[in-house]
Order: sequence, then C-alpha cells, then structure tokens
Amino acid sequence: MRPEPAIDSLRARIEKIEGRNRRARSVLPFGIAALDSRLPGGGLALGALHEIAGGGNGAIDGAAAALFAGGVAARTRGKILWCITRPDLFAPALAQAGLPSDRVIYVEAGDDKTILACMEEGIRHGGLGAVVGEVARLSMTSSRRLQLAAESAHTIGIVLRRWRRQTEAADFGQPTAAMTRWRVSVLPSAPLPVPGVGRHRWLVELIRARAGESADFELEACDDKGRLAVPVDLVDRSGAAQGRRRGASA
Repeated sequence: MRPEPAIDSLRARIEKIEGRNRRARSVLPFGIAALDSRLPGGGLALGALHEIAGGGNGAIDGAAAALFAGGVAARTRGKILWCITRPDLFAPALAQAGLPSDRVIYVEAGDDKTILACMEEGIRHGGLGAVVGEVARLSMTSSRRLQLAAESAHTIGIVLRRWRRQTEAADFGQPTAAMTRWRVSVLPSAPLPVPGVGRHRWLVELIRARAGESADFELEACDDKGRLAVPVDLVDRSGAAQGRRRGASA
C-alpha cells in the first residue's frame, strides 16, 4: 500500500506534538513490504521499546512469541541481553530463529521488578544489539523509563509478555509507552508432498503502532537468519499476504 501524503503529514504532526523529533530515525525493516509499510519509517524502530505476546495463554503461542522476538533480536548487531524469571528458553529453537547461543547473555531474576531494572541497565549500556525481558505486567511508568532509555542509548528493547495466571493476561491491553505492540499465534503449517512438517506459520498481529497502522499478517516463521516470509500460496492473495487492517487497537 502506498503511503498517502495526508497520512504522512498527520504522522509528522503527531510526532511533533509528542516531541519525538529527537528520537533516532533508523529502523529495522522486516523485508516484507506489506508489513513495513504499516510501520513509521518503513521498519521496526531502533532506539525504542516494543511489546510482544503470544496470541493465547498456552505454551505454544508463547513459544512463537519468543521466537518472533528472537528473530528481531537476531537481525540486530552485537550481543543480546535476555532477562528471564524462568530458565525454560530452548536455545536450539532460538538458534533456528537466527539467534545462536553465543550471542545471548542470559540474566535470571526473581520477579518482574528486577527484570525491568536489568532491562533498563542493559539498554543504557548502549553496546548491546537488543535487550529482551520477560515480564507479566508492564506499567506506564516502567515502560516510559525503558522507552526513554532506548531512545538515549539507541538500543532496541523488547518486552516479552508471559503470564503465570489468567488474571495477568488482562494487563496486556493496558496503555504503555511502547512504540509497537505485537501478538503472535501459531497456524497450521503448509502441507508437504512428502511426510513431514513444513515451515511453521504464524498469525502476526500488529495491534498498535505509534504513527503507524495496525494490521494482521499470515507469515512463515523466522528462518535461520531471523527473517519472516510471506507464504508462497498467499503472495497473490490480497487478504493475508497484504495484511488485513485491524478495526481497533488494543
């Protein structure tokens, strides 16, 4: 979809009102035109905070969200700081999403408060490619601190939302200072002509993008370079391949 001048003008006015003209303009494109066109600048903003969660409360969608985050981190340069409360990340799966174990520094902490503090310190370091933190809850105050740190250090921060209880999932809809909010769900993979499992597919929902546009995409999961792809059988289909516009933002 080609950007319209009126929309570009409105985005510039919003950025001026929000005082975001001092933020770094560099972005990390996904390499998928339909997806990048929904993001300001044509990609995922570096020097910014982003939120990612699984589409459901189950472990499978949660794993897909973690791999989506891993794929984003894999396409940055340098070491990745990954802050966790539970040591249940499967390193070989992250490697298949483009993030080998020798690039990841793990920090295990006891609670969300400590995770957020570790994230802020990691982001402010300024020498990391990305900082990922797994938390159940994210307040506006905490997200604002992380966003300001990311802007200052020009480091991408990713909050991966994981919940131990159903009641914690409702926090994902609360306002935060993150630039984008994503939800990732597992879809059936494409059938193969021989016995086996094809490349995994995800429903990637861009729930919110500041100065951007929300949309849903059916995509193939990250490859060993951290890259997503549009399924071959959907390339010419206007719905899933080009992204379905969302009616409301969460």
